[in-house]
Amino acid sequence: MVRSLSLEERFWPKVDKTEECWNWAAAKFQNGYGCLGRQDGGTVMAHRISYEMRFGPIPHGLVVDHTCHNRLCVKPSHLRAVTQKQNVEHLPGVKRTNTSGYTGVSWSGQKRKWRASVGHNRKRLHLGYFDSAEDANAAALAKRLELFTHNDLDRVA
Repeated sequence: MVRSLSLEERFWPKVDKTEECWNWAAAKFQNGYGCLGRQDGGTVMAHRISYEMRFGPIPHGLVVDHTCHNRLCVKPSHLRAVTQKQNVEHLPGVKRTNTSGYTGVSWSGQKRKWRASVGHNRKRLHLGYFDSAEDANAAALAKRLELFTHNDLDRVA
């Protein structure tokens, strides 16, 4: 009789432990997250498996956030259970399409000024127009610090 490997026995050989992150070195979803097939034929995200092996079931309504911003990392100390709102607050810096270099700051051609805004609870909060991108950034940063609880990058800056 052939014994099938447990989830944990199949999981750890697919992990490349570096000094900083423990990177998933096997199959990935198109969005860049590691995945592992289940016995029932489904697939599950690798970081969720790692979280549950270390901390137990993910509480209902929460998602697993990577504090290191590395989608392939499965190191338990880099994972935390958070609300979706908190996960969005912890996004890593400016988007690729951003032209100001600051999160929440964009140029308004109509006003010929820099516009500051913050997304919160699925709404965009307009903070005003500013003569400089730096001033707009200061307003956006202050509002994020006021409203967000998991914006680690802002709290370090």
